[in-house]
Amino acid sequence: MAKAYEPEPVEVRRYADWMRRGLFGADPGAGRPYCITIPPPNITGSLHCGHALNNSIMDCLIRWRRMSGDNTMCLPGTDHAGIATQAVVERQLAAEGLSRHDLGRDGFVERCWAWRREYGDRIIMQLQRLGCSYDWNRTRFTLDDTYVEAIYEAFLQWWDRGLIYRGARVVNWCPRCSSAISDIEVSPEDRQGALYHIRYPLDDGSGHIVVATTRPETMLGDTAVAVNPEDERYAALVGSLVRLPLTERRIPIVADSYARMDFGTGAVKVTPAHDLDDFEAGLRNNLEQIKVIGDDGRMTEAAGPRYVGLDRFACRYRVLEDLAAQGFLVGTEPYTVKTPLCDRCKTVLEPLLSEQWFVRQKELAQPAIEAVESGRIRFHPDRYARIYLDWMRNIRDWCISRQLWWGHRIPVWWTEDGRYAAGRNAEEAGRRLGVSVTDLRQDEDVLDTWFSSALWPHATLGWPRQTADLEFWYPTSLLSTAQEIIYLWVARMIMTGFDFLGKEPFTDVYIHATVLDANGERMSKSKGNGVDPLDMIERYGADSLRFALLQQAGKNQDFRFSEERVKLAKAFNNKLWNASRFAMASLDGLHEDERAELRAVLDRGALTGAMAEPRNLWDRWILSRLQSVIQTTVATLATYDMDDAARSLYAFIWDEWCDWYLEVAKIRMRDDSQATTVRAVLVHVLDTTLRLLHPMVPHITEEIWEALHDAVGAPAADERSLMVAAFPSASEQYVNPTAEDRVAFLMEAVRAMRNLRAEFGLAPGVRLPACAVPATREEGLLLSEHAGVLEGLARLDTLSVASELPSARDGWATTAIAHAELALDIGSALDIARETERVEREIASAATEVERSEQRLANEKFVERAPAAVVEKERSVLAEHREKLERLMAKREALAALRSPGSPSA
Repeated sequence: MAKAYEPEPVEVRRYADWMRRGLFGADPGAGRPYCITIPPPNITGSLHCGHALNNSIMDCLIRWRRMSGDNTMCLPGTDHAGIATQAVVERQLAAEGLSRHDLGRDGFVERCWAWRREYGDRIIMQLQRLGCSYDWNRTRFTLDDTYVEAIYEAFLQWWDRGLIYRGARVVNWCPRCSSAISDIEVSPEDRQGALYHIRYPLDDGSGHIVVATTRPETMLGDTAVAVNPEDERYAALVGSLVRLPLTERRIPIVADSYARMDFGTGAVKVTPAHDLDDFEAGLRNNLEQIKVIGDDGRMTEAAGPRYVGLDRFACRYRVLEDLAAQGFLVGTEPYTVKTPLCDRCKTVLEPLLSEQWFVRQKELAQPAIEAVESGRIRFHPDRYARIYLDWMRNIRDWCISRQLWWGHRIPVWWTEDGRYAAGRNAEEAGRRLGVSVTDLRQDEDVLDTWFSSALWPHATLGWPRQTADLEFWYPTSLLSTAQEIIYLWVARMIMTGFDFLGKEPFTDVYIHATVLDANGERMSKSKGNGVDPLDMIERYGADSLRFALLQQAGKNQDFRFSEERVKLAKAFNNKLWNASRFAMASLDGLHEDERAELRAVLDRGALTGAMAEPRNLWDRWILSRLQSVIQTTVATLATYDMDDAARSLYAFIWDEWCDWYLEVAKIRMRDDSQATTVRAVLVHVLDTTLRLLHPMVPHITEEIWEALHDAVGAPAADERSLMVAAFPSASEQYVNPTAEDRVAFLMEAVRAMRNLRAEFGLAPGVRLPACAVPATREEGLLLSEHAGVLEGLARLDTLSVASELPSARDGWATTAIAHAELALDIGSALDIARETERVEREIASAATEVERSEQRLANEKFVERAPAAVVEKERSVLAEHREKLERLMAKREALAALRSPGSPSA
């Protein structure tokens, strides 16, 4: 193994080797199936921190289940991303001075395909660089021919059952994209606006009612004023008519519980064509729908001659001017408005009435609700089940049409006289309508991207055909995804799974944490606060990024991305590398018989023969601790607590194996009678640790594991890979609480003696006598038996076990731990008088610094006038000086208790 670990060459070489050997592939058949179909990233996308986290989670689980003996398959793919891809290609055309209309529909779609061929697999390659062990031969794309077959089958089944219909409902409309868009493509932004109070006169002249609105331009389409039925202020007015300002129309006052008594005046204008809640209220109260804003964002003729043709925002100001001039505007107050923006072009969206294609979802929702209520589908964390159920129980019809050219064109054909029918092709639609194909034109719209995504778990496995993949791996095992698409994607996959296959699409839904920036804000391109995972991989390696993310992938909260954590993960990998180099260096020059025994340890994943029951306390301790970390890793991976698994492995490897067992091993291997057993335990623990770590940091563990096989003389074997080695299982044989307690006692003794050395500032090379007085005979025997190890760990000259401690006046410093008192002969290595003088000088200097800081902070002018950061820094400086002073004074007291041999007071 190289002296220093260089991630990039190792990761690139190892991944290429896995690919060459076909280790990611899967075949349906024997074994217990375990399948994940990854959330398909957009072909326009590149790897971001959310992708890196989720794919680290999924790959960790797939690798774990593969090593556990399951027949695993992780199916990757990409989404055609209708509106996103169209926007990218349109920008490309604009740079050439062209529009999509210059190319025509067919030409533009071909241009999109060309873009996809050039750039669409970019994110696939980035996932491979992350180390994802997905079955790339099964990669799917939502515009593949077989996938389109699944989409048309689903559409036709719902069409024939009357679940798909054409109608006018309020949708999210982007005037610039000229399309309805899904909720996930709405980017809300808080903007400073105003709440306008407008007087609507009662028709009988007896008074008026005041409504509050943030969008006064839409009042031209009002068809009612709503008040809450429990609002006593307006009870007598329900059923009355008001005159709509700036128009000649009269509209009713209706009672509807959606009117909030605590918003504005408690009376709200109802504009069914321009607000989803108003639309629903309009249906409940049988109100007219008047569309005053057109698809282009300009006012329609229904707005009246004074406003027709105006941009919607220009109209707002004209309406306000007219209301003020005519005495209807009675008040304006600042108000923060949550403004919906198009995620692609940042245009302010307009909720407006639009003729679209819809799916009736209530019938589809019931089995999906029951599946979660009964526990057939489990959410992790379970709080997301409540969010899912709340939405499903109040589900609305789904707008599935988009006014785009790139995507799955809706399989509906129209006749010249306005009749229409669905079909897999024009011929089928023609037969349904009883007309010739030449008399038909296909609907211009495409399906919502989420329509195709809703079929992902079963369409990727071959549905509607009864394939071997579908039979073996459906239902899939897990969906790991983000919380913001529970409604848009998770719910719809569950509905389609039950509706088309009669089964849940997956048994577990894991909602991963959101990766925030260092300030706790969501990362976004518009804010410019994103972190490029590929940059982190280039600097620190894919394994370091994976491990850093998995350590924070808890189920209970979002987390802030920290580059420092990635650095620490790289330091951990370096520690593992160096520890492994030490273990393998100990195998140099071994006799072939011992090498054969060590090969057997690796082959079986267990200690063998006489080495299977080591007698040494430190061996029994590390094997017991190993069983504990195996149990923790298996249990936490099974409950999707990857962070707990990562942290437990980190603590075991760094704090126990490296910092303690390896240091003890260095001492024990000087004794030939112990060296053989130590080497066997080293190999076994390293092998087991690499297996445990592999799902999280696959590249470095594979590299070390192969080097370990080389070190014991194992012949090269193309079928051998850590990726398919057996995952460890704990053995009760090695669980030894007594050994753990005894080693904990010895560790405490070493720490106490190290602390004494540090307290008196002794250099590492200085070795001095030590003495221990145990509380019982058992502790005494333990200290005596392991004196050689303790001398090495605490850098002692000798360690004697006695019935009483030497006198402090003889230069011995003492300390106590549970079940023992300890002493170090400080006087033998330190001129106590000279050290005391030095400490006194440092105390005087520290006291001066404390006094200076205290005086500065006592100055009111300084505290009031200096920048807050300067004042805070001064407080930190004072705290540091006080801590230093306390430490020095404690050392002076300790020195005062000592008298070095030969001094006048001795």
